[in-house]
Amino acid sequence: MTFEGIKEQFEKYASEGKKMFTTSSFQSHSIVLLHIISRINKDIQVVFINTGYHFPETVEFKDRVSQEFGLEVIDLRSNTPKFMQRGTDGRLLFTSDPDHCCYLNKTQPVDALLMQNDIWINGVRADQSAVRKAMKMEQPAPHGTIRFHPMLDWNAKMIYQYQKEYNLPKHPLENSGYLSIGCEPCTRKVDPEMMEREARWYGMSKTECGLHTDLVK
Repeated sequence: MTFEGIKEQFEKYASEGKKMFTTSSFQSHSIVLLHIISRINKDIQVVFINTGYHFPETVEFKDRVSQEFGLEVIDLRSNTPKFMQRGTDGRLLFTSDPDHCCYLNKTQPVDALLMQNDIWINGVRADQSAVRKAMKMEQPAPHGTIRFHPMLDWNAKMIYQYQKEYNLPKHPLENSGYLSIGCEPCTRKVDPEMMEREARWYGMSKTECGLHTDLVK
C-alpha cells in the first residue's frame, strides 16, 4: 500500500469515528510505519509492549525515535508480576514455557487494549513468515476490532529504500548482527544462512509470539 493509500485509509477510519492505535517493536524496519504515521496523524496512539526483557538499546532507541518523530509512546506492561511468571521448577517462563511467557507479557495486555479501540494498525509484512503471508490487509480481531496491515505488501527492499530516502535512524544492535530484535533472552544474532526471524526463539518450534496468531480471526 502506498503512502497515499495509507493516508486515505487513516482518514476514512477517522471520519467513521474509529479509535486507532498501533503497536511497535522499535526495530529498524518497524519504524518505517511509525514515520509514515508521524507524517499523517501524530495523534494516533503508539504502544510499546514493554515485556521487561527488552535490550537496553531497544528502550533507548524507542525514546530517541519517539522524540525525533514527535510521537507520544505509551508503555504497555503485563499485570502479572515477574515473580509469578515462573514454572513449576521455579525458573522464569521464558526458559521453560516461552509461549506462556509471550501470552502474559504481550498477548494478554494487547487483548485488553483491543477492548478500548476499533482499529489496530499493525506493521506485519507478508515476506516475514508463512503466518504473515496468509494475512489480509484488513482482518477482524477479538472484541470487534479490525487489524489494519498497511505494510503487508512491502518487502525488505522497499523498507530499505524508504529508510534511505528519509535517513531514518537504525537500531544500534543492527550493526552487531541483530536483524529481528525482540526480548533479550529469546533473540540471537542472525547467521548468514538464516532467515530474518529464525534468530527469534532459536532452536524452538516457535516463530510468533501470539500477537499474530491468537489476536486475529
